[in-house]
Amino acid sequence: MNVTAVFENGVLTEERPGAVRPPEELWKTRKGGLVVVECPQRIPCNPCHTSCPTGAISSFADINDVPSIDYEKCTGCALCVAKCPGLACFVADLTYAPGAVLMKLPYEMLPLPEKGQTVKCLGRTGEVVCEGRVENITEPHRDRTMVVHVTAPADKVNDVRAIRV
Repeated sequence: MNVTAVFENGVLTEERPGAVRPPEELWKTRKGGLVVVECPQRIPCNPCHTSCPTGAISSFADINDVPSIDYEKCTGCALCVAKCPGLACFVADLTYAPGAVLMKLPYEMLPLPEKGQTVKCLGRTGEVVCEGRVENITEPHRDRTMVVHVTAPADKVNDVRAIRV
């Protein structure tokens, strides 16, 4: 694999250690969703691990390691989503509703969207991939870091990474 090609424009273009989707059979059946971490570069960071109450994000042997996830332990709580300084964590719940995915995404902009609002769902390069509906807005750590819960078409689960109000 050519690592330079993967990062020449700053956009993740393929799966690699630190950027792996959950096992499909578990992803389609786990109520509450599963975390997806797209953090494929070794950097000194571990808030995803230290914020995980179930130990689903394994401890790092080296602070520069990329995250490793035990999906059997993940509850989709989104605490890691709110703690990740690189906006690399999100939760996808494919059991939310038939034909839909509930995405729990980090959101650091103002104004905040409102529950029930229709928003643009964006891909990794900022392109609009679909429209979504805001189902909930949470502040898991009570530190003004928000997680927006948005429904989108289930076939967009591998594309949606942010929203635009």
